[in-house]
Amino acid sequence: MLGRMSDKKDKPALRNSIEENLRKVYQELMDEEVPDRFKQLLAQLKDSQIASAENDDGEGLK
Repeated sequence: MLGRMSDKKDKPALRNSIEENLRKVYQELMDEEVPDRFKQLLAQLKDSQIASAENDDGEGLK
């Protein structure tokens, strides 16, 4: 019976510890720099979308 009482008291502490660790991991992930290769791919995608939109505007009027 005493074991159960301490388990109930430990749950909030355990939950807080888990939340704190998850926040730390998330923050570390958010602080990481985006790899150069990924930036290049995003730039290529943006360029292709701009080119596609320009082509659609010109061809759509004919």
